Amino acid sequence: MIQISDIVLRRGPEALIEGGSATLFPGHRIGLVGANGSGKSSLFALLRGELAVDAGQVSVPSDWLIAHMAQEFTDLDRPAIDFVLDGDPAFRAAEADVAKAEASGDGDAIARAHGRFEDVHGYSARARAGELMNGLGFAASRHGDPVGSFSGGWRVRLGLAKALMCPSDLLLLDEPTNHLDLEAVLWLEDWLKAYQGTLVLVSHDREFLDAVVAEILHIEHCRLNHYRGNYSEFERQRAEQLARQQALYEKQQREIAHMQKFVDRFRYKATKAKAAQSRIKAMERMEKLAPAHVDSPFHFEFPDAPRAGNPLIKLEGVSLGYGTDPVLSGVDASIGPGDRIGLLGPNGAGKSTLVRTLAGELAPMAGECHVGANVRIGYFAQHQLEQLDTAASPLDHLQRLSPAVSEQKLRDFIGGFGFQGDMATDPVAPFSGGEKARLVLALLVWQAPNLLLLDEPTNHLDLEMRHALTMALQGFEGAVVTVSHDRHLLSNTVDRYLLVADGSVRDFDGDLGDYRVWLDQQRLNRQASQSQTNGGGGGNDRGKAARRAAAERRQALKPLKDRAARLMKDIEKSGERLASLEEQLADPTLYEEEAGLRLQPLLKEQAALRSELERLESEWMQAEEELEAARAAAEGVR
Repeated sequence: MIQISDIVLRRGPEALIEGGSATLFPGHRIGLVGANGSGKSSLFALLRGELAVDAGQVSVPSDWLIAHMAQEFTDLDRPAIDFVLDGDPAFRAAEADVAKAEASGDGDAIARAHGRFEDVHGYSARARAGELMNGLGFAASRHGDPVGSFSGGWRVRLGLAKALMCPSDLLLLDEPTNHLDLEAVLWLEDWLKAYQGTLVLVSHDREFLDAVVAEILHIEHCRLNHYRGNYSEFERQRAEQLARQQALYEKQQREIAHMQKFVDRFRYKATKAKAAQSRIKAMERMEKLAPAHVDSPFHFEFPDAPRAGNPLIKLEGVSLGYGTDPVLSGVDASIGPGDRIGLLGPNGAGKSTLVRTLAGELAPMAGECHVGANVRIGYFAQHQLEQLDTAASPLDHLQRLSPAVSEQKLRDFIGGFGFQGDMATDPVAPFSGGEKARLVLALLVWQAPNLLLLDEPTNHLDLEMRHALTMALQGFEGAVVTVSHDRHLLSNTVDRYLLVADGSVRDFDGDLGDYRVWLDQQRLNRQASQSQTNGGGGGNDRGKAARRAAAERRQALKPLKDRAARLMKDIEKSGERLASLEEQLADPTLYEEEAGLRLQPLLKEQAALRSELERLESEWMQAEEELEAARAAAEGVR
């Protein structure tokens, strides 16, 4: 296990972590969260042994193999699949041994080398690397292309594939979903659920965190705070803590009043019945989350936009694409005032192409695109971050849009996006990707659009800013078209979906759960087609046999999984009871002389609960070890 004991970690004169302690058990999946600059990346560097603590101790088992995402790419001429294979050092070492033995002509050495090569699953390594690349969206035809031929976002995917290729004991992932589309995010989610090592994950995607992690390590006020449960459970627990602080109470009430105002505005409008019900349900969910974000530095809302014609935009028989080859053909679509549309579809299917056409940046190759009267479009895309004037400040950018508006009003507005004090007047050049994205959003909001076109707006945004954006979109009365891999944003701001796939655009009758089923079916269809191409019916029979064997392995592991899960539930229940009891024991009136009869039973119950919790945790660890041993045995049979 990893033991972090009373560490002090400084950046310059300021402490990032002071007196931080935590224990990370083998096989656990931990989400590392905290504000930007709180020390998450530094903690990763500590675990990798690249940074030393100023005080305290960090203990990582010396025999653990640690994998993490590559941030820099130097060997740009290397074929992509070879770059991914480099992530498995045991495979590369065994491969080199085979080459050396074969060059020597020594039969015994060759036999031993091939034995080692088989032990590290060398014969299946290239296929495993190909599966990782396919899952992350790389077309099979590009697996052999040089690393340098891929854009920055696709290189990040290669770095992720290389990290996943490593048979690691500890996997450190820093924002792995940032440059993924929704299909790749769902694939990665499933992959990480099956990962058997210890995972420490930094992500600003709350749905992804909820699905993957079972613990949260929160860096706040230079401390490491441990929470059992996924991100939503962490928010609930932290919200309860914050709600008990009287200083934050009034701010919390303002947040709830703001949400209630939205609900009241739309509850009885018959013309928006469906949208109103969807928003009311979403607002009810948001209300539960609001206390966890009362100390967020980001607060903004969209100003009232001018009324526009209906429809806002109408596409008739449109073909879209680049050069002479259309990406989408025969597109008929209409966007009306108040529509909230999410675009779904595989990577490269044409979602961004459609959004660019709606924004007026790409002319149709055929057909008609009609824009209604008084339509004011707010368009957000990643390329706009590079179009900022790096020598100008956030305040300069706003003043160019509205030179007649007072500086104080502009400062008040930009402050809601986290640009306060000197940061409002500092040049944009050194800003991070997240800060630039916040500025582009601020400029978009300031212009009061009545049609928002959002193409991956949450890339680079942290959890707090994503929450603020979701809240603002809840109150936005105009139309929205969104492309995003952030399922929380989609499910809380979208009423209906369009599917962009197979060269067309059509209504998708379902929600994100149904879309996941659709993606799984598409994957099965591709696999079946590939199987027939590669070997006809025999390939199908082998596939069925493999699926049957996998099902049998899962069934054999089920009792062990159930026991471990049951023990974890018992641990959580006992922990909740103990926390409730210790809250009661914090009441100073219990320690007054006349309250002695009430105090003793509580102390006795506290001791019993602590003993029970210790027993349960011991049994759970044993159950996890038995499960890991059974999994390893099953892998050996595979």
